[in-house]
Amino acid sequence: MAISTPTPSGSGPKLVPFPLRASTEIKPNTVTKTSTHSKIPPTTDRVDRTSFSSIKESHSGGVAQTFTDSKTSSYLRNQFTSENEFLDEDAILDDAASLSSGTKTPDAKPGMLTNPHSMLHGFVCPCDSFKGWKGISVKGRIASKSYGDLKGLGMRYDWDTRGGEKMDVDGEEKKKKIVMVQGRYPAGQSPVERLPMELLGAIIDQLSTDIPPNGFTPRNIDLMSLLLSSRGLHTATLATLYSQITIPHSRIFRKFLSHISAHPSLGTIVRRLDFSHFNPTGAGQTARERAQTLNLIPATLLQCLSLTPNLREFLAQEHIDDDLSSDVIKYLLCSLPQLKAVDFCACSSTNFRDAFNSVISSPQLPAYLPITRLSFHECTILPSTIYETLLPRLKHLTHLDVAHTRITSSALSSIPHTAKLTHLNLSKCSHLVGSDVVDFLTNHPAAKTLVYLNLAMDAKSHEMLTPEDLTSLLPVLPKTLRSLNLKGSKMNKDHIPLLLPLTKHVEELGLGRHLDLASITSLFALPLPTQDYEEEEEEEWIPHTLRYIDVSDLSVAELDLSTLFGTSCPVLAKTSEPLEVVEVGADVWKKVEKAPAVKRVGWCGKEAGRRGWLVRVRGQEGGDSGARDWKWGASYWGMRKIPVARAEVGGMYGHYMFKR
Repeated sequence: MAISTPTPSGSGPKLVPFPLRASTEIKPNTVTKTSTHSKIPPTTDRVDRTSFSSIKESHSGGVAQTFTDSKTSSYLRNQFTSENEFLDEDAILDDAASLSSGTKTPDAKPGMLTNPHSMLHGFVCPCDSFKGWKGISVKGRIASKSYGDLKGLGMRYDWDTRGGEKMDVDGEEKKKKIVMVQGRYPAGQSPVERLPMELLGAIIDQLSTDIPPNGFTPRNIDLMSLLLSSRGLHTATLATLYSQITIPHSRIFRKFLSHISAHPSLGTIVRRLDFSHFNPTGAGQTARERAQTLNLIPATLLQCLSLTPNLREFLAQEHIDDDLSSDVIKYLLCSLPQLKAVDFCACSSTNFRDAFNSVISSPQLPAYLPITRLSFHECTILPSTIYETLLPRLKHLTHLDVAHTRITSSALSSIPHTAKLTHLNLSKCSHLVGSDVVDFLTNHPAAKTLVYLNLAMDAKSHEMLTPEDLTSLLPVLPKTLRSLNLKGSKMNKDHIPLLLPLTKHVEELGLGRHLDLASITSLFALPLPTQDYEEEEEEEWIPHTLRYIDVSDLSVAELDLSTLFGTSCPVLAKTSEPLEVVEVGADVWKKVEKAPAVKRVGWCGKEAGRRGWLVRVRGQEGGDSGARDWKWGASYWGMRKIPVARAEVGGMYGHYMFKR
């Protein structure tokens, strides 16, 4: 942490410094002991693991579906010393105040923290509403049971007294009128510093950056400045810095673990551990070299979890699946009562499977789990018994992503009736039966509040929804729905009238196979008048709300490109607004990628990985950014992975959302 200070003069208690960089090495002999097998690090990477790819949304051009793709995390600066060691990096923020190589670092004094140049007092204190340290609110009373824990930190707090100094329990000091001296407020008495801590913390949260603009721009530089501004702002800023921890590689994990090990009170502030940006190859080391450093192994990960008792969100991915031992998984499920969100995106190693099997067969697994948002996206190796054991224990489940897994119909129906699903991803689940899925969505109480529903299938390998299933499903879908993906289903023209009511509230729609351009056109145009057509019927016509439509199952012949880009077709015309994005298949993309007709009708082409889109070019007014509350941080359209934590799109999660 780039916060530092000399020891203040006076008779106050001695400050406990943060560990200097030289002391942050976690030596092999100091690793917390757990089970024997958890201490054995993996020596090789899984051969079928997806290479790291950081996908994030770019808003610079004003056109939707614009992404930046990098093989290195934007948190990782590609700078090495002659010893192949990273230059000073921070576990929570990238320090913009790094010293140049020609600057001599002053000797560390007993009261100094990691930045020797700072004049800030060594004051570490969470906000007033903080519920750490035995969960007891201090409220200025020395008699509090948690006072001994605070005193043990060896720091000076507002409720500490010096000698015969009287404690201000009733807040008389705050009632005094603040007098400016020479046009300046006394230290710590400016209006912003005297704001309630909850309000000040909410303001500071707006300065936090999930993802830096590029690989060289320091992250959270504004928060760094606040840390050095005053004691009051420093206090409020700490909660923002430590609440959401992002780990891009094992060295930063080592530094973070070192800090919270030395100062356990900081670990109680942590609410999110995010490994979605973790890149095991970023340091230029082989798998064996990384394993020998013992930075991120099952034992150290378990130690980290034990030091973050108030953790609410744990975000993992395939590049750390070998580190998710049975002890780690058991601790996540059994020892973190406030844990609300867990993401195991693409974790499919045999070690991960064996560890999970061991945990679900344990009698220690509680009958109820507090998790409300759960993702096993692309966890292809886990057996169906995992879902049959876990899902009945999730009484308040809202988000479930089991795309491309072995979940069965019985496991799906075992979701408790008390759950209220808003996001459900069942795409590419070949073990599900279409009729059972329709029955679940029709009759299960948990499926009545869906906002996001993905039932997409790869028709080349499995077909889940038949025409009869679609006929039964479409009329019963809830009006709360905003995103519906039926890609790969067997559609026909008879389903268009059933889709029309959905287009009045759905913003994303993925269509199935065997349709044509004429069928799609009827979703955007007024019905043709008939002999029985009455004027009041025209008044009942409600414009569509579609902003994204997926027609990637349609071939070049079915889309009839000459008609699609013609003046008579309303799909790409201005009259089809607010439609903004049309996703097309690979064969169609090859035809339209560089076609001048695309630009002529006011659209452009965008692609990411295997996906290609036609995107409407916005005017100078910019238009709708695409951000929605139900997207949980994403702005662009057609995401194929459910986020379980509100965050900007980036890292491997962005890869699975928009590139696959």
